Amino acid sequence: MAIERSAGLLMYRRTPAGLEVLLAHPGGPFWVRRDAGAWTLPKGGIGPGEEALAAALREFREETGFASAPPFLPLGELRQRSGKRIVAWAFEGDADPARLASNPFELEWPPRSGRRRTFPEVDRVQWFGLSEARGRLVPGQAPFIDALERQLRGWPPAAG
Repeated sequence: MAIERSAGLLMYRRTPAGLEVLLAHPGGPFWVRRDAGAWTLPKGGIGPGEEALAAALREFREETGFASAPPFLPLGELRQRSGKRIVAWAFEGDADPARLASNPFELEWPPRSGRRRTFPEVDRVQWFGLSEARGRLVPGQAPFIDALERQLRGWPPAAG
């Protein structure tokens, strides 16, 4: 069985209070009442022959409707408990969560009802400070926050 690989982007912004990251809450009935430990980086599967960064760029746009722009800082690759591997990059940007435009997916709901319903891949996005983001993220993705901090070490510049 092949190990599934996904690629994602973590948008960050600098605020007077410190760094914030934009996290996505998965859409669909399974996630509707879940919060802590349920948020994720906008990400998705890497297609056959597709470069990981190209997949991350595509998935970010499909799941949020927001643009991304270089430079893209590598955050590494993690293995989730399920065995799925996620490779991620960070980029600086700003987005209004109210302007979220996520691709839809179809699902039989309720199960075994024969009825199909449409749900957004991502039902909301929100900015979080790094400490809060660690608690909101699916636990296996929290190390991406540490990697972002390492990449940006030295910001903000010391006063003086």
